[in-house]
Amino acid sequence: MVTSKEPSNREQWEEAFGASKLTPGTHATMSGIPLEAVYGPDSGEFPGQYPYTRGPYASMYRSKLWTMRMFAGFGTAEDTNWRFKEIINSGGTGLSTAFDMPTLLGLDSDHEMSIGEVGRCGVAIDTLADMTDLYAGIDLGQITTSMTINSPAAVIFAMFIAQAEQAGIPRAQLGGTLQNDILKEYQAQKEYVFPPRQSMRLVRDTIDFTAAEMPRWHSISISGYHIREAGSTAAEELAFTLANGFAYVELAMQAGLDVDAFAPRLSFFFNAHIDFFEEIAKYRAARRIWARWMKERYGAESERSMQLRFHTQTAGVSLTAQQPEVNIVRTAIEALAGVLGGSQSLHTNSMDEAMALPTEKAARIALRTQQVIAHETNVASVADPLGGSYFVEELTDEMERQAEELFEYLDVLGNGSMLEGAIQGIEENWFQGRIADSAYELERRFNSGDHIRVGVNAFREGNDDAQIDLLRISNEDEKKQRKRLGQVRQDRDQATVDASLERVRTDAADPEINLMPALIDAVKSYATLGEVMGTMEAEFGRHVEVPVI
Repeated sequence: MVTSKEPSNREQWEEAFGASKLTPGTHATMSGIPLEAVYGPDSGEFPGQYPYTRGPYASMYRSKLWTMRMFAGFGTAEDTNWRFKEIINSGGTGLSTAFDMPTLLGLDSDHEMSIGEVGRCGVAIDTLADMTDLYAGIDLGQITTSMTINSPAAVIFAMFIAQAEQAGIPRAQLGGTLQNDILKEYQAQKEYVFPPRQSMRLVRDTIDFTAAEMPRWHSISISGYHIREAGSTAAEELAFTLANGFAYVELAMQAGLDVDAFAPRLSFFFNAHIDFFEEIAKYRAARRIWARWMKERYGAESERSMQLRFHTQTAGVSLTAQQPEVNIVRTAIEALAGVLGGSQSLHTNSMDEAMALPTEKAARIALRTQQVIAHETNVASVADPLGGSYFVEELTDEMERQAEELFEYLDVLGNGSMLEGAIQGIEENWFQGRIADSAYELERRFNSGDHIRVGVNAFREGNDDAQIDLLRISNEDEKKQRKRLGQVRQDRDQATVDASLERVRTDAADPEINLMPALIDAVKSYATLGEVMGTMEAEFGRHVEVPVI
């Protein structure tokens, strides 16, 4: 924390932050040994204190556990609504929405490219009617919601706002996160539509809109998860994610926003991979780097602007189809790394996700994994319990050093602008090449046996009897969704739709106009996702990636 009276010892820290007052009840081991809020030298760095290496908050989980935000989405909106309610009934404290591939690419369910993909890897959302069904009966004023959507993020966000307001919940009361991180799509996940600069305009508009009208909403979740899933190293995940974050900061500042007006609503999304201590060091280094850059380079004065807060998801790429029950073990270890690293919310993958979307049983086990960590292990009773470990501290320093080397390259590439460096790095395939090289090296190590993967290249006995129930998405769901879309088109007022899409077109043509009001107006007319995206594409163009050679 940056204050005029910076705590210099434990007594001053407890007085300044009220650490002991924030923690009702007694924290002790199962044997009765009392636990302090934090451990370390009296003159050392404390949690909740700049540069926040040890955590963004003084008491961390002693006063409030992380949000158990389970990721879900499949089939129709009604199907996923049912799963959401099951998660809440099982003790989940936040929702995270997975969309199907057509939705992620801004296509309607009846588009020819959507055939066979509707509802398969997430929920299908075509119109405001689907969004209304998706959150029916869920109090969005009380539970926070995350949406994993990027290129069509502004349109899906408009639908979310519209359906909430129809349910009587003002936009100012909505809490949650829009992933909306388009840079990592070009770098790793490849679910883009428009060229980078036009896509960044949409990101700018959502940041500006939420800063003005939605104080509880995080307008962007800057995501390293997909960078890591594509094959990057932990250090590359750290560096590329924070570099993208700096690019978004510069984007908003160029639009005239004060850094402290929007930075507190930026959040991050990291992978929790299987190399336990390396992951913990990555999170600690991320907080330190973000705090220093926000203060020294971007002139942030608010503590909230400097406090990096992040969601964690266990590593999907670490899961195996062989001996899938072993994935429960992997997920538990990865989740524990996220907690010991200080995550603010966590999704735990299910054991069956190497083969299909999770069944209800598998998803419940994944949630129970978090609940065991939270309530049985006592690791949440102490802030940054591994801080001071020679190994962890050295790894944290090394993570920071490697990240700073990559920042220096991007800064030079962008002539002193991380925003330009990020875009130039995409256009020159620098990010894509680095990730491809790292993915190749990791796969080489697996294939050679240098790196053991249990059940895959070693300890394979038992593979033949590894049978578990899987969730099946039927073709009937796709037919049902297309029929629903056709009915919405038939029932709406086409003249109103046409007028709203014309407003989207004219506003898109003027880069000084914020597109969010026009998008909200369009989705309220029941214009489809594909229609709105197609209207913007006519103005923005479509991105075509040059292959990495």
